[in-house]
Amino acid sequence: MRKQLLTMLVLGLILVPFAVSPAATKTLRIGSMSPLTGPYAADGNDIKNGTLTAIEIFEEEGGIPGFDEIELYPQDTACDPKQAVAAANKLLNLEVVGVIGAYCSSSTIPASETLAEEDIPMITPASTNEQVTERGLPYMFRMCGRDDDQSKVAVQFIKESLNADSIFIVDDKTTYSQGLADGVEKECEKAGIEVLGHDHVNQGDKDFSALLTKAKSKGADVFYMSMQNHATGSLMTIQAKRLGLDAQILTQDANMHPNFIKVAKDAAEGVMVTFGYVDESTPEYKKYAKKFSAKYGEIGAYGTYAYDAATVLLKAIKESGSTDPEDIKAEIMNMNFQGASKMVKFRPNGDSGSNYIVFVIKDGEYVKYWDPAKGKL
Repeated sequence: MRKQLLTMLVLGLILVPFAVSPAATKTLRIGSMSPLTGPYAADGNDIKNGTLTAIEIFEEEGGIPGFDEIELYPQDTACDPKQAVAAANKLLNLEVVGVIGAYCSSSTIPASETLAEEDIPMITPASTNEQVTERGLPYMFRMCGRDDDQSKVAVQFIKESLNADSIFIVDDKTTYSQGLADGVEKECEKAGIEVLGHDHVNQGDKDFSALLTKAKSKGADVFYMSMQNHATGSLMTIQAKRLGLDAQILTQDANMHPNFIKVAKDAAEGVMVTFGYVDESTPEYKKYAKKFSAKYGEIGAYGTYAYDAATVLLKAIKESGSTDPEDIKAEIMNMNFQGASKMVKFRPNGDSGSNYIVFVIKDGEYVKYWDPAKGKL
């Protein structure tokens, strides 16, 4: 009897694990890279949440055959090049098949070099420096616009709409902000707009009184503010208005965020911003916005581009039936569809085109103001 019980116990130990073990699941792993902490965290979390929204909608609409679930591995770059490379290496170890990110061009450029070593496709929703897509990396794509396109639109607006003759430029010496500011200066010189000064501040600076006093003394028609993030931009705007700077403040896409207005408050009124045009009347935008806002609240500028970037990656994998980078790239290059942010179609270098217009902050809202193709809206 004792021998029979022992035999039954051994058989039970052998059979039970197989009886209760769940069926194996296959997970599609993708990564995101953005600043999740620090002064750029608002934009960085918008990128993460836009990517998560795309995954959620994609899974609700049937997912990807062969995969039971899609999992995102978000990494914090803090807009630091070294941390971005470390994040890229971590995603390689996690064996992701593609990456959405990063935010700062100074993070995207080195991180993409690391990902390129293993042929991992990367689609940035926010990095606008021209070099992101000008280095010949075969799997580097960009959903947002480029600095050279944004600078041309800004100067065309200054010349044709503001009828301005002079400008004072400031940036914070980052790859993105200084690159864009240099582009604006170059375009101004071509257009015959006098550059009365081009100064720099440091990231983390809080007191801009010396710079703003100098800018005020120059008497420029336009004060062009190119900052890495809206936290610095809002603080500089407050101090400029308090000092009585008369110049029209024109700034760039990094300041297209609800938090810029929340912090700057009344000082934000009348500030003009260049950013890509998004048609909020399309079914694609409405579907995305409903899902994003219900879960994460206000939609930040780069959440929409991140949503489209993730959708591109997932559509490419689904349509190709493969996670091979060449198959993914082939599908991406064949895409031509209405996204939440714009019509999505990629050029041979990985860019998807620019659609910059000018917004003005009026009554605490970003209002469409001027289109380079149409003039005042």
